[in-house]
Amino acid sequence: MRKIQMVDLKSQYDKIKDQVNASIQEVLDTTTYVNGPEVHKFQKNLEEYLGVKHVIPCANGTDALQIAMMGLGLKPGDEVITADFTFAATVETIALLQLTPVLVDVELHNMNISIEAIKKAITPKTKAIIPVHLFGRAANMEAIMVIAKEHNLFVIEDNAQAIGANCKFSDGTKKKAGTVGHVASTSFFPSKNLGCYGDGGAIFTNDDALAHTLRGIVNHGMYVRYHHDVVGVNSRLDSIQAAVLNVKLPLLDGYGKARQDVARKYSAAFDGHNNIIAPIICDNCDCHVFHQYTLRIINADRDALMQHLLDKGIPCAIYYPIPLHSQKAYVDVRYKEEDFPITNQLVKEVLSLPMHTELDDEQIKFITDSVLEYLK
Repeated sequence: MRKIQMVDLKSQYDKIKDQVNASIQEVLDTTTYVNGPEVHKFQKNLEEYLGVKHVIPCANGTDALQIAMMGLGLKPGDEVITADFTFAATVETIALLQLTPVLVDVELHNMNISIEAIKKAITPKTKAIIPVHLFGRAANMEAIMVIAKEHNLFVIEDNAQAIGANCKFSDGTKKKAGTVGHVASTSFFPSKNLGCYGDGGAIFTNDDALAHTLRGIVNHGMYVRYHHDVVGVNSRLDSIQAAVLNVKLPLLDGYGKARQDVARKYSAAFDGHNNIIAPIICDNCDCHVFHQYTLRIINADRDALMQHLLDKGIPCAIYYPIPLHSQKAYVDVRYKEEDFPITNQLVKEVLSLPMHTELDDEQIKFITDSVLEYLK
């Protein structure tokens, strides 16, 4: 059996090595390392894939979030509601802009931001909501947009983990995650479903005026060289990363299907086990692209199970072990433990198994057998 990786980028690269190398070589030959043809090509390709009017490439997913908020003109003290159970980059960017983060609980069945918690958190100072499409599953964007419209709020989708997933609406329509809110951000960190070979990110919007503002912000506030019209930053996707992404983008739906197939096999093995709650998998599964496959371990020692798997050479991880409201940087007297019952429960239960496009049946069986071996 091949060595099991949490994310097997080497095996993925081996399958597309010739195309990737040729694409990178073209950049090296032309020496257009910043804002070169590959970047513009990727921008257009991603716009077409997502069905969105504007993609603004940038240096990384964290920058993408910050720039999205800068573009909306949010002011210090404005409140921004987001999920307590997620990676720190979401709240980090709010704090960096001297906005006021308002952390709220998530829903148990999907681990995404709680609709009821959003409603309760809105005050006259609330200006935006940042839903995170956690672990690859689209949040309830239909309900979030209804709330936003009612209270005149911006919606900034954190789509770092769910590119390629679909948001479903009650009338039967679908839109790609990241194209529903006023603006969205994503990351192309190597381990993402669509990952480059370094850092990279992008912002999406259908708003022409906002897109214009964002294009200036990412480039030192310039539209014409040495004319700085807005306060900006230096955040550009380099051409070599764009070259990699241009090869991988046409494969994204296939990558998503491969991850969904792995998830089905995992869940089939765990079906009915008293100590395991597996992710919900819809019939066609297109609302979840499984950036992570995350179990909940109940009435059992999650940490001991994790060590059991590590001892057998199976990588696994806890995303995320400490709620944001308990992190030293974001502790606030406004937060009460009773406001976060689901988050506080999840941090004790979650365990993510290896998830990537190259997992084979032998590896999957070894992983699932090893989990079940411990949870007899």
